[in-house]
Amino acid sequence: MGAAARKPAAAGVLPIWLCLVCASRAQPYIGVNYGEVADNLPSADETARLLRSTSISRVRLYGVDAGLIRALAGSGISVVVGVANGDIPSLAADPAAASRWLAANVLPFVPATTISAVAVGNEVLESGDATLGAALLPAMQNLRAAAAAAGGGAAGIRFSTVNTMGVMAQSDPPSTGAFHPDVAPQLQQILGFLSRTGAPFMINPYPWFAYQSDPRPDTLAFCLFQPNAGRVDGGSKIRYTNMFDAQLDAVKSALVRAGYGDVDVVVAETGWPTRGDAGEPGATAENARAYVSNLVAHLRSGAGTPLMPGKAVETYLFALYDEDLKPGPTSERSFGLYHTDLSMAYDAGLASSAAAGGRGGGGGGAAQPRGGGWCVARAGASDAELQADLDYACSQVGVDCSAIQPGGACFEPNTVRAHAAYAVNQLYQAAGRHPWNCDFRASATLTSDDPRSVVSRRCWLARQAADMAWILMGSVRADLAALLEHDNGDMT
Repeated sequence: MGAAARKPAAAGVLPIWLCLVCASRAQPYIGVNYGEVADNLPSADETARLLRSTSISRVRLYGVDAGLIRALAGSGISVVVGVANGDIPSLAADPAAASRWLAANVLPFVPATTISAVAVGNEVLESGDATLGAALLPAMQNLRAAAAAAGGGAAGIRFSTVNTMGVMAQSDPPSTGAFHPDVAPQLQQILGFLSRTGAPFMINPYPWFAYQSDPRPDTLAFCLFQPNAGRVDGGSKIRYTNMFDAQLDAVKSALVRAGYGDVDVVVAETGWPTRGDAGEPGATAENARAYVSNLVAHLRSGAGTPLMPGKAVETYLFALYDEDLKPGPTSERSFGLYHTDLSMAYDAGLASSAAAGGRGGGGGGAAQPRGGGWCVARAGASDAELQADLDYACSQVGVDCSAIQPGGACFEPNTVRAHAAYAVNQLYQAAGRHPWNCDFRASATLTSDDPRSVVSRRCWLARQAADMAWILMGSVRADLAALLEHDNGDMT
């Protein structure tokens, strides 16, 4: 007898097509980092056109690129500008210097371009420079005072600073998250400023680096949002199914422990390299695509993390382009979503046509998936593999496995293979209908033949009805997506 899925849907749950439409309204704003340590970057106008062709709605700069900021005017794409670390001491020492910086680097561009935030310094607290660290908060305070005095489009700008996971003394398991004592005194004051002003705590979680320190196959699956056994936090008893959520919840735990659980978390950087040196396992285009596309689907689901459920986590992907002049290992120069000739490094599901259709596919409402008709269990896969796939698929947001519970339309035949076939296909349809959405470590495969051989007629008819619902809802989803595409808000 097949084991029932571990996460049945609650009574009265919305049909999956309606859940996906609703989720599109709650999807978080996905941003991208624009690095400039390169000598072959496209022009500002070309970059702005590229960004307009995607579902990316935010850009983070490491400085102030006047050409790109102007090119984004009226685009609905908001910008985070950066203060160089070397400018922090003068901005901290002299309020007039802060006013001059704002007048030169922000006021000429607003309100034509939305500047949502200023990142004051990058990874300052981890630099080991005590003098620079001490100047960080006064610089943030002076810049905010200058923005308030300027009013207009500058008044609502928020001021924060970007940190790496190096500020954490403890992050595993997530419930033990705590800030490092070396930075805790300064960070405590900064958190007070962020709390009072409604600005976010900006952090750079990289599952890529976690994998480098523990390059096992199960760790790779955990980092790439692929099927895995999960990791149970012994303190909270929460089972985590991906490293991204675990890292963010460690940061959330640290904020709560510091007394500032009200401060929002923003992911200032995260990504995965397409290339690496011999000593950098996992640096491949396939893994980069898996990480970023699965992360994008996770963010769009609106699921949040176990400690921040249903909360959109604003996330900036690293990076828009490769940066050929960056020092260090090959991976440092290989994080680009796009090549500098404007072609995709890989398809991460960020094209605007994908966004218009939400997680269910294109705006036209066609029922046929992009990568094939159905995702089904592969012949020869063991019951243990299929049970793991079944458990994983049914644990994901947007996947309704109530039909394979006792009494459900698809409960019979009551076998692991039949239930797994249903569950992996539900996840495939819900996550975007891309070939990689049927990547279950070789235990599932795409097919253009209907799977009536492993499901009952009653179940098949229920699936057909669901497909018809997608077709009927196609125009509604397209109209809704068109409205949502222009519904960009400020950083929250």
